[in-house]
Amino acid sequence: MTLYRRFLISFFLILTALSAQLKAQEKRLFTLEELIPGGKEYARFSPRIPARYQWYGNRLMVTENDSVWEIADPAGKSRKERLLTFAAITAAPGLEQQQVNRLSFPQEGGAVAILHTTDGIATYDPENKRVLAFFTYPEQSAGHDLSPSGRQLAYTKENNLFWQDSEGREHAVTADCDKGIVSGQPVHRNEFGIQKGIFWSPDGNRMAFYRMDERMVSGYPLVDASERVSETKPEKYPMAGMTSHEVTIGIHDTRNGETIFLKTGEPAEQYLTNIAWSPGGESLYVAHLNRSQDTMQLKRYNSMTGEMERTLFEETNPKYVEPENPVLFVTGRDDRFIWQSKRNGYNHLYLYDTRGRMLKQLTDGSWEVTEVIGFDAKGANLFFLSTLSSPIERHICSVNLKSGKITQHTTVPGMHTAQLSPSGRYLIDRYTAHDNPGQIDLLDTRTGKSTCLAAAADPFVRYAMPSVTAGTLKAADGVTDLYYRLVKPADFNPAKKYPVAVYVYGGPHSQMVNNRWRYGSGGWETYMAQKGYLVFVMDNRGTSYRGLAFEQATYRRLGTAEAEDQMKGVEFLRSLPFVDSESMGIHGWSYGGFMTINMLLRYPDVFKVGVAGGPVIDWKYYEVMYGERYMDTPQENPEGYAESSLLNRAGNLQARLLIIHGDEDPTVVMQHTLQFLKASIKAGTHPDLFIYPGHGHNMIGPDRVHLHAHITRYFEDFIHRDKP
Repeated sequence: MTLYRRFLISFFLILTALSAQLKAQEKRLFTLEELIPGGKEYARFSPRIPARYQWYGNRLMVTENDSVWEIADPAGKSRKERLLTFAAITAAPGLEQQQVNRLSFPQEGGAVAILHTTDGIATYDPENKRVLAFFTYPEQSAGHDLSPSGRQLAYTKENNLFWQDSEGREHAVTADCDKGIVSGQPVHRNEFGIQKGIFWSPDGNRMAFYRMDERMVSGYPLVDASERVSETKPEKYPMAGMTSHEVTIGIHDTRNGETIFLKTGEPAEQYLTNIAWSPGGESLYVAHLNRSQDTMQLKRYNSMTGEMERTLFEETNPKYVEPENPVLFVTGRDDRFIWQSKRNGYNHLYLYDTRGRMLKQLTDGSWEVTEVIGFDAKGANLFFLSTLSSPIERHICSVNLKSGKITQHTTVPGMHTAQLSPSGRYLIDRYTAHDNPGQIDLLDTRTGKSTCLAAAADPFVRYAMPSVTAGTLKAADGVTDLYYRLVKPADFNPAKKYPVAVYVYGGPHSQMVNNRWRYGSGGWETYMAQKGYLVFVMDNRGTSYRGLAFEQATYRRLGTAEAEDQMKGVEFLRSLPFVDSESMGIHGWSYGGFMTINMLLRYPDVFKVGVAGGPVIDWKYYEVMYGERYMDTPQENPEGYAESSLLNRAGNLQARLLIIHGDEDPTVVMQHTLQFLKASIKAGTHPDLFIYPGHGHNMIGPDRVHLHAHITRYFEDFIHRDKP
């Protein structure tokens, strides 16, 4: 066979393969109903694993459809045995006419399952197929919290705290008629890791709870316009530099009905956070943070008397301290606990005794512990998630408390989460990566053997999809790496010029770019790429998981370093030959809304279009806890507040700007947008406004689809205006 003939045959085979590939990759334009949460078809194109894997003691359970199965030999050849069905559960006495929505097993182990039904919550014995207790949710109740024993259910109704016993009898813990006194709910506007307001003791006989006095806080007049005559819905909203609420911590004994309060002392305006019980329930640990948020003291209280027993240690920082995780006692020890801290520049783990002596720093380095998973059965090893391999990945690691040896248990790239078996032998490893829509493995912590349990299918496998790539750029300081993602149309042609949509958040407690499915690219980015846009997203300094210096680069001057970094992204985009530098738009929500307008006003000749949702306009209108952490008070930092205020730059607006706001937003109140409109009128500039009636800080449900259609429409209307 001649060389030429061989070449022709090879060429033909290549063309045939390419043709088959092109036929397999169908061209399809996805709708917002298919790409945006709340859309009618969203579930069809969201990667998911319908099976749910959990530990029932050291037994691996999987919930599929209407049944719960035990995998008898998960590390070898999987053999499933049906443990129970939802039909059998609802046939049990006490659950008649109930629909089981979710079944879970307590992570602490034990012989019960927790059933979440249409009307309440139940504890259930899977072995004997019987209901141990069923609690019906009272009307208008919220914050339902089941005790560890499963014999009581705590909850709130309006501003008061109640609990229900296993016989269904309701008991009132508080009975405050003044709505300005609130018990059992999260306080300090959910900052400092606070997610709830009820904390059961380990034996389930007592509950600690927050009591918040808001009577001295200014009320903000939210308005419900759905009524025939609009009604006000006052929201207590402490703005930066103004009077904040006062919090105390109560402990209620369900056996005798008595309540005591911790003697937390003065000043009244302090933050009480990170509540944790000692293993035996004799003590309560509380992190005290001063209002300036530069000094934290960890204190221990006698849970029977409320007396403060000891200040264990203190942490200070010239900018701010932000405790977000309560003490975690070592398994099997009542005199050793773990504390998480950024005191050395990165979030790490420290071993303490109950006298407040630091025994050992367990982890160290230019990386962060992002989540603690738990201890093995003997308390010898602590498992956690970290950025040890990369700031944009999460891997499962463990540290031996005695030797300090750190072991990384996962090596497959991506974002991992985990659930540890009570023995500590196995991990349920859930992970995703830019090219992996999701997988669940069983990981043997002794041998390192990994067994795939389930994997999500790529919902876009048949279709020609926009490409997503990730990379790094240097920050405005010329030293720090910033991570970005770039979405390109499926039929991208480097010889063409493309308009750009920059999506931005840029604020604390965020990371938009990481190695998860499609690098975290969302449905709107896919939609815009379909319409011929390049979409660019970058995490600037001030965002999370990069260490304290990276995060605190924005301190007292929010919006300055962030904007300088985002401009480095713009410079990168402008350097690309396929970017139409005259057709760039920017969009963001909340802090991203602030950043959107901030970029338009600081660099008025860069963007043609901006859409800002729920934007902070001036930080003096924002809440005390968040605002003062990053900006101090307006009285202490007038120059910083003036520099960060968008009101002072309203006259710089040259681009078309659409501001979107929910008219009942309790987080970034409407006053921000109204004040910017007022400043723009005075300055002679012309932003546009769209209101979502009845919505808070975010649009949810079907209206979220409408929101993204409206954002896209604005881009389309003005990006291409004046184009030939």
